[in-house]
Amino acid sequence: MIDIDKWTEIYNTVKKHKLRTALTAFGVFWGIFMLVVLLGAGKGLENGIVGEFNIAKNAVFVWTQRTSVPYHGLKAGRFIQLTNDDIEAIKANVPEVAVIAPRNEIGGDFAVTFQNKSSSFSVQGETPAMLLVRPTKLLTGRFINQKDLDERRKIAVVGPRTLELLFKEKGDPLGQYINIKGNYFQVVGTFTPVGKDEDVVEDAKVIYIPNTTLQQTFDQVNQIGFFAMTPQPGIAAEVIETKVKTLLMKRHTVAPDDLKAFGSANVEKEFQDVQGMFAGISAFSWLVSIGTILAGIIGVGNIMLIVVKERTKEIGVRKALGATPWSIISLIIQESVVITGLAGYLGLLAGTGVVALIEYLMHRFNIKAGFFGAPEVSLPIALSATILLVLAGAVAGLIPAAKAARVNPVVALRDE
Repeated sequence: MIDIDKWTEIYNTVKKHKLRTALTAFGVFWGIFMLVVLLGAGKGLENGIVGEFNIAKNAVFVWTQRTSVPYHGLKAGRFIQLTNDDIEAIKANVPEVAVIAPRNEIGGDFAVTFQNKSSSFSVQGETPAMLLVRPTKLLTGRFINQKDLDERRKIAVVGPRTLELLFKEKGDPLGQYINIKGNYFQVVGTFTPVGKDEDVVEDAKVIYIPNTTLQQTFDQVNQIGFFAMTPQPGIAAEVIETKVKTLLMKRHTVAPDDLKAFGSANVEKEFQDVQGMFAGISAFSWLVSIGTILAGIIGVGNIMLIVVKERTKEIGVRKALGATPWSIISLIIQESVVITGLAGYLGLLAGTGVVALIEYLMHRFNIKAGFFGAPEVSLPIALSATILLVLAGAVAGLIPAAKAARVNPVVALRDE
């Protein structure tokens, strides 16, 4: 049941000291506002950087370099060549690997032609598994499939740059033939890269063909340039990275302590490092904001002490008429919660509004801010801030309320 008299008293007290109450409540308002804005900005930075990960977040890439340690009569400086057999050996001996996607690339300078137009592109040999490691959005047609690999079909999937330079005035490229170093490939699909900035620009220049076709047509029989992997669910990427490199060392007679023979990149580790950085940013934001909120709470507590002092006689009368200590305490705490709650809620609304406005403007006008993506305020943050407001109000009024409960009615009534 709502106690109208209590709410009337709270309203009259606030109304009587409007400026004092407003200045005190501003500390709580600013603390919540800063918390929401800082966390929203941190989330925007996280969204921007995570958006740069346009590959599977648990992917591992492995490639060969030159040996640096003599081993079993073999000299240092030997170059290791990966083969199709290595891929099959990994599938057979490292069950923790869920996906393995080998890749080859045509080296050297050459032009890809279509009718009377030609330009330079990157031509890569791929497998269907590549889509599980590096997501690619198909626009028309299809991607490379297993039958293309088995039959070594001369088909191609082309990107935006190829469409722009070779097919801009020719209409639908599907079914057309492009010439790659004297070999004709039929276009069966078009794609657009997924990602941001430089990666998108580079991926837009790529033409994909079946890896087995590339190996046979361009003198790379039984050769693998490098490969990407992802682990089975629940398996850390570091596990397959270590096991696969150990297996390859045995297969290619490389010293176990030769750290330079095989290069690798662990995307999961990089992603975890980024996540750790954002956890630190979030913790710093909470620390700064809570410090500001505490300053506001202290101000509210001081105001409530003054209120108790000013209402000493009133409190004495209440106790003389039979008011319980809890009724006195609840009155003071309720007034404190109202001040901090209202100020904090306004700060929450203002902060959310600023973050939402920035997000809207970035989407509406397609604003690019480097690594900074669209900011956002999550539901857990809003709920946490709301709970923080209630607790802050209760804490701010606790000491003044306890002092009010200890007022001696006789002393209070004699107080002038």
